Amino acid sequence: MGHWWARNIVEPGKLPLTLALFSFVLSFVIVRSIARLIRAGRGPFRNVTPGGMHIHHVVPGVVLVVIGGFGAVTSGRYGLGAAVCAVIFGAGAGLVLDEFALLLHLADVYWSDEGRKSVEIVVLTAALVGLVLGGFLPFGVNELSPQEARGRGLFAGDAALNFAFALIALSKGKPRTALIGAVVPFVALVGAVRLARPVSPWAKRFYRRRHRTRARAIRRAYRHDRRWAGPRRRLEEFIGGAPDPARTALPGGRDGGPPR
Repeated sequence: MGHWWARNIVEPGKLPLTLALFSFVLSFVIVRSIARLIRAGRGPFRNVTPGGMHIHHVVPGVVLVVIGGFGAVTSGRYGLGAAVCAVIFGAGAGLVLDEFALLLHLADVYWSDEGRKSVEIVVLTAALVGLVLGGFLPFGVNELSPQEARGRGLFAGDAALNFAFALIALSKGKPRTALIGAVVPFVALVGAVRLARPVSPWAKRFYRRRHRTRARAIRRAYRHDRRWAGPRRRLEEFIGGAPDPARTALPGGRDGGPPR
């Protein structure tokens, strides 16, 4: 365990990424906790509203991402400068992705049902970076040993095949599986061979005249959502807080019920 930790987490080349991940998670936890305290009216924290305009924390987050990103480009992977830029970049990314839903909808949906997308994207980002730290490479063929370099063509072919599986999973309406499958090949393969979601581009293209297959896809999607929607909602509320009850219903009645 100690050897794995030293090789994959604290070795000089991976230390900036490790610091960025820790800074990213810590900034998200801090800003989400402060937001929940402000919402509950507790503590000394208040919204920043100079001149009556609410300044969202995505604004300083973008500034930190720009500073940390450009600093990282000029400082390389080693040294104190790389470590400092990684911390700055991770903190800014945490602030930005905590309001990912606001950027997606171009509206203040932080405490609405749509705001759950921010929590989901933060969890996915942390998981993917953790997989990279653990030794998984997303379609990468860099830093090969001399023995591996001789099989570089085969390695690149495997990466291209896995990329194709990830694209298929994405077209089947499974973005989480596609993202994780971009790093873990077996996950992309599973997502590519399973039935598509009924409203996905794949289903619209290939299930249009296959009525039985489309019916199976609808039933499977409904059973999956009924089984996992509750646990996922409770986990997201535990991490990011429950949305405002007055704003949980989505337009068109998309907040529940079996598909038609």
